[in-house]
Amino acid sequence: MGVFTSFKEAIFGKDKNDKPAPKPATTGTATRPSTGAQQGTPAARPAAQAKPAAPQPMSEVDVEQRLDGMAGADKLNWRTSIVDLMKLIGVDPSYGNRKELAQEMGRSDYEGSAEDNIWLHKRVMQELGKHGGKVPASLRD
Repeated sequence: MGVFTSFKEAIFGKDKNDKPAPKPATTGTATRPSTGAQQGTPAARPAAQAKPAAPQPMSEVDVEQRLDGMAGADKLNWRTSIVDLMKLIGVDPSYGNRKELAQEMGRSDYEGSAEDNIWLHKRVMQELGKHGGKVPASLRD
């Protein structure tokens, strides 16, 4: 799991699609159609041919409100500090994790400078906006 996935899960909740699909029950014995049912009739078709449900659009999550509501938000400068933002959501803000996060955001030359951290914070906020979050311009730009 990537560092950005931790951000998404902390803010949006765990994605239901992350759970493994249940395996169909098998008994190991062949079953015969019920009396009167013929091969090819709707009753004899396997359930796997049923049309899958259309994916439901994700509603927009107010990222600022969600983060403000987290325990400790009032004691951290999460609006401008990537380190405090990571602390708030329960992710280790170590240099290694920030470097990994920067790489996930498309930057390979992250060195941990103040400018790098400002860029990383803004980039994370922009990416949260792309993944269904409502992020105010003050946090993105």
